[in-house]
Amino acid sequence: MQLPFFSIYRHGFVRAAVAVPAVRVAEPMFNAERTIALARRADATQAALVLFPELGLSSYAIDDLLQQDALLDGVLRGLANIVTASTDLAPLLLVGAPLRFNSQLFNCAVAIYRGTVLGVIPKSFLPNYREFYEKRQFSAARDTALREVALLGQRVPFGSDLIFQAANLANFAVHVEICEDVWTPIPPSTYAALAGATVLCNLSASNITIGKADYRHDLCAGQSGRCVAAYLYSAAGPGESTTDLAWDGHALIYENNELLAESERFPEHEQLIVADIDLERLAQDRMRLSSFNDTIGDQREQLRDLRFVPFTFTVPQAR
Repeated sequence: MQLPFFSIYRHGFVRAAVAVPAVRVAEPMFNAERTIALARRADATQAALVLFPELGLSSYAIDDLLQQDALLDGVLRGLANIVTASTDLAPLLLVGAPLRFNSQLFNCAVAIYRGTVLGVIPKSFLPNYREFYEKRQFSAARDTALREVALLGQRVPFGSDLIFQAANLANFAVHVEICEDVWTPIPPSTYAALAGATVLCNLSASNITIGKADYRHDLCAGQSGRCVAAYLYSAAGPGESTTDLAWDGHALIYENNELLAESERFPEHEQLIVADIDLERLAQDRMRLSSFNDTIGDQREQLRDLRFVPFTFTVPQAR
């Protein structure tokens, strides 16, 4: 069907959103309700994608409570409600949840689209220094041989090597990493961008320390610029556990080193930021940059291991 001339989707753009919902510590059903509410707000903007914070269904800073069966069972119930609600929503949803597979617990992002789980992405790098001790609760992506898991009655791809690619919208290819992943010398999204991902997403909790907000800007700007991509970043906000940490609810959207949208910091309310990403510009820039394409050639063996998960994207219609 021919798209209306004034639709951004006709001209090589997609609309992306980053959400910072209110959470309640260890109350997955409430957190799922707020996730759905903000997903509906993003849907009303005709967004193609909405990113949520790390471990948003459980809350992040709850220590060994993350390993309790009652909590993890509640997370599955909340996740099921989000999957059901997504059936009538336009955006691809990226939601954070602790999930058990093969007697291991993973810090995961779940990609959900119109009633289907497209894939599950485990965190690659678990911080275990200063205020962080995630290796106490979680296994990293490298610690499993699983490439597919059973979740909510579906068999779905599992791994940090997944790229979600719209089969019917040119250049809309999404990669997901989690918090610490972008703090490393070679983030997983670097390889994904070289393989064709244009929208790089980071679910983060990211407590605030002095100067950290500026460093987040540097990381997201630099990664979006080096990868000639969009970079979306979320951080935990109001309601997250403050046992020994503070949170500022920072959300960012960058496109090729340019800041497109930023949230208010330290809000007492939920937030949703939205920006239009020029996918056609990104594709054109990559085609012209000889160094970008030289790097593809140098890494071609590793890039062949990345997996593309196709989905048919229903373009949002003007309302």
